[in-house]
Amino acid sequence: MSDTTPPPHSEIPPRPPLPTPAYAPPAAGTQLYSTPAPAHGSAAPADAADTLPYATTGPTQPLGPLGVAPEAPPQPDNTPEGKVGTGRIVAIMVAAALIGGVAGVGGSALGATLFAPTSVVGASSPTTVTVNNPDAVTPTTAIAAKVVPSVVTISASSGTEGGTGSGVILSEDGYVVTNTHVVTLDGATGEPRLSVTTSDGRVYAAEIVGLDPVYDLAVIKLVDASGLTPIEFADSGALNVGDQTVAVGAPLGLSNTVTTGIVSALNRSIQIASSAVPDSSGAPEDEGTSPQSPFEFDFGQGQQQRQATGTISIAVIQTDAAINPGNSGGALVDAEGRLIGINVAIASTGGYDGGAGSIGVGFSIPSDIVQRVTGEIIEDGAATHGLLGASVRDAAAQDGATISGALLQEATGGGAAASAGLRAGDVITSFNGVPITGAIDLTAQVRALAAGSEAEVVYVRDGSTHTATVTLGTLDL
Repeated sequence: MSDTTPPPHSEIPPRPPLPTPAYAPPAAGTQLYSTPAPAHGSAAPADAADTLPYATTGPTQPLGPLGVAPEAPPQPDNTPEGKVGTGRIVAIMVAAALIGGVAGVGGSALGATLFAPTSVVGASSPTTVTVNNPDAVTPTTAIAAKVVPSVVTISASSGTEGGTGSGVILSEDGYVVTNTHVVTLDGATGEPRLSVTTSDGRVYAAEIVGLDPVYDLAVIKLVDASGLTPIEFADSGALNVGDQTVAVGAPLGLSNTVTTGIVSALNRSIQIASSAVPDSSGAPEDEGTSPQSPFEFDFGQGQQQRQATGTISIAVIQTDAAINPGNSGGALVDAEGRLIGINVAIASTGGYDGGAGSIGVGFSIPSDIVQRVTGEIIEDGAATHGLLGASVRDAAAQDGATISGALLQEATGGGAAASAGLRAGDVITSFNGVPITGAIDLTAQVRALAAGSEAEVVYVRDGSTHTATVTLGTLDL
């Protein structure tokens, strides 16, 4: 803002210039952060009528360097103290208070994010958080201000194939969690070229630390990264249906996209076709496979659906926050901006025709599972998963069924189920306190635990209910 001096004979004395505040409020429509340029041109998805529709995701192309803030001019001694509009600060503080302070997003942190100096703006790019009317800031704005810096856009390529997706920062030095189907292009490569763009436009090369195709999680490490903003984890086991959710990611390569919704369902399990999971044909199975499923990976910009080599069963949080192709690996957070899940899949109303998108039924891997799996990958390079040692089917689908659950058709000798006293004909109705309605539920819950974990199983035998404690074996891939 430039000051003006009145004419010589004006009755109004000249007003001294205002100092430049540390974080000057932006003008309406100011872009506060730069986002990456759109991803590489997308290829038409392959027809996969006999497989489940899903798509992997990856980062977008890097931006140019950010601008440098100019040095503030010296201020005269008699200049009044500079101020950011009181109404704007109050609005931001109220928004923060509405979400319980956003777990660390106080006045200074939130102000630094929303009211960043305009000199750091990349004028040619869209923004992460735009505030046109600071007096009407909502709690979601405050959540976005906290979470967006912890979400990255991932670009994976191998040869002529490529795709975009999202990721969530785990540490200041660059550990990032995403989906296996994002970084492997759904099993197309184990050695992709990865480029990661942060919300403020910094671009890093990245390397795979470890993959976990069983739960479609992966950890990558940004090369020579420092000073990043790690996500804060919430206890996904404490969620309620109806809790607020906010999804952050890069759908269709559109970085820093924020959508809102609620927790639509908990203790949900889905089965997804995957080309990244090793072919397990001929190996003992814990479940029967469904011939077709409406659930699919939300493959990102430029990625093609591949012929599935197997299926995975995973426990998920269901949300109606819009999740679209490219959101894979991004964050689902709660009303305090804490991670409750990693977005992984969406439901579709038909076969994959390249037009799959949000229909209000999206799925995220619970943060409790994410924390265990990523911790093991970072520590050991790989994660373990439990094995029940039994073949199971949906009890409700059997002739004469009177109860839903997972029907044990066979218990492997020396396996976890047999060792706990379970046998063919038993119907498992609860696993570690989670209701079991079928084979997919049971397999998802078993795989969610580490090898060697103990779990309480409730089962029905000959009309009577029993309880047993099982010590899970190790799933070999």
